[in-house]
Amino acid sequence: MSSNPIDPPTIPNAQLDAMRAERREEAASAGGGGSGGRTLLLLGLLLVVLGLGWWFWSALFAPESKPAQLAQTPAEPPKAAAPAPPAEPVILHPIDEAPVAGAPPLPKLAESDKDAGEGLAALLGKDAYARYFVSQDLVRRIVATVDNLPRKTYAQRLSPVKPVAGAFLVSGKDPERTIDAKNAARYTPYVRVLDAVDARKLVALYVRLYPLFQEAYQELGYPKAYFNDRLVQALDVMIATPSMPGQLRVTQPKVFYQYADENLEALPSGQKILLRMGPENAARVRAKLVEIRKLVAKDGAAAKEAAKEAAK
Repeated sequence: MSSNPIDPPTIPNAQLDAMRAERREEAASAGGGGSGGRTLLLLGLLLVVLGLGWWFWSALFAPESKPAQLAQTPAEPPKAAAPAPPAEPVILHPIDEAPVAGAPPLPKLAESDKDAGEGLAALLGKDAYARYFVSQDLVRRIVATVDNLPRKTYAQRLSPVKPVAGAFLVSGKDPERTIDAKNAARYTPYVRVLDAVDARKLVALYVRLYPLFQEAYQELGYPKAYFNDRLVQALDVMIATPSMPGQLRVTQPKVFYQYADENLEALPSGQKILLRMGPENAARVRAKLVEIRKLVAKDGAAAKEAAKEAAK
């Protein structure tokens, strides 16, 4: 009997099928683990790409965000500059108001009639002063009249000089009515008094009383003005009165007479008064006014000298 090699043991089919199934499960298990790892890796790469894309987009294309600003209180509008104070008026013809040594103190304006009247009476004579001048409110009347002379109208009720006696004399009838030559005689006594007064002593009295004149001028409505400047203006107007020889024609449209020549009627009131006096009287008055102006005008030096002269 021949001997045969020993055959390997036969594995039953059921066992083989079980082994194959077990291998397939292991293979499936091993293959599933590799697929999960790749998935996680892909997800990570995707997140990195998305992050880089967002950064580039933000840097290059996103609108710039403005920095937050703190709320600001609206600035107050600039305040308008305060108006400059009005410039002080320039004094053209100053008067030295320093009291003269040994001179008595000045009274108050309301009580100045005695001092002013006595001073003027000493220059003009007591009789002439009493006859031709109004003694009440003398300083105020002088100031008001000086202020009126360069103006169109003149208030006789405020004059320091009493009205000229007698009626205004005329000759003829319209349109040839003229001022009568005899009319000048009504003014002659006044002109003589003025002509005889010493201009230096008159100005010396004026300088001594000047604070009262200045106060009265301010009281009249000129708080910043200087009375002596106004006096010089009035003197200039009177001195510039035109010389009109002969008898001037007049008309009487209502109560008062007027100059028939419109140019004469338009003159300042002071000039019309001089023309009414007649040529000779007007010339004498102008000559005296020129003397007075030299003493009160310019820098007041002449007025100072006049005050010193009067104090001797």
